[in-house]
Amino acid sequence: MGLFSNFAAKLRSAGNRWTQSVSSIFSDDPVTDDFWDELEENLILGDVGVDTAEELIAELKKIMIDRRITTRRELKSVFAELLVSRLEAVPGMGEPLRLSSKPSVIIMIGVNGSGKTTTSGKFASQLKADGKNVIMAAADTFRAAAIDQLKAWGERAGVRVIAQAPESDPAAVVYDSIMAAKASGADVIIADTAGRLHTKSNLMDELAKIMRVIKREIPEGASEVLIVLDAVTGQNGFIQAETFAKVMPITGVVLTKFDNTSKGGIVIAIAEKLKMPVRYVGLGEGIDDLQLFEPRAFVEALLNADSE
Repeated sequence: MGLFSNFAAKLRSAGNRWTQSVSSIFSDDPVTDDFWDELEENLILGDVGVDTAEELIAELKKIMIDRRITTRRELKSVFAELLVSRLEAVPGMGEPLRLSSKPSVIIMIGVNGSGKTTTSGKFASQLKADGKNVIMAAADTFRAAAIDQLKAWGERAGVRVIAQAPESDPAAVVYDSIMAAKASGADVIIADTAGRLHTKSNLMDELAKIMRVIKREIPEGASEVLIVLDAVTGQNGFIQAETFAKVMPITGVVLTKFDNTSKGGIVIAIAEKLKMPVRYVGLGEGIDDLQLFEPRAFVEALLNADSE
């Protein structure tokens, strides 16, 4: 396939266990029943999902018969194209941040512990390095630790952080951030939101209120609503995404901790089941380890396809 990107290099250096196990299946050995069993087992263990695994194998078997393929290695490029086509079929897959308005507002949503605040800080650092004037809004007001963490990222990146006292109104923090951005000519606002509330307030109601405030002050509305999912939790994160999607117009997924998971097939499952584009993937603790997701480079790394 010939493409070797920074994303693929980062993925390989992270030593993702699932990609290594899948790649090892496509050897020079003949295609046998054991091969199909092994492939299905790896796909399911990698959290691709039973239905999707069965569909992929059925397609691969049909192509093998049509083209009279006999070895596993010959099937590798075919399998690669099947995966790429499924990933690229989801609109927005692997697209960079869309920052069309000024200020553009990026809303970060997801449950606590998914890496939402850290991802917000990494985005701020990257955008600042690209010459953008960035403001971060500490709209997770129900966790003092989240406010402090975002302030630490602000100091690290040289980015202004708008915050209020713990348990204050998250929508008010976003409003203050919009006013500050308009006054200073800032390009981007990144709003870190709560994953759950410690009061009787409903989280989804709070998020909907934030969206109304943004729409009132910026007619274009939020430029991005990114849900942060922890790759280690696998398909357990699907319920989270489906719940948030009921009130938030999610524009993409940021998949964190991908370097630590043995369930790398979650990328394929997100595309197939949630029909949401994976936009960025976390491959380590460093700022530069938050990488733009590249479907073809991901499949190359998965199948070691560029070594041929």
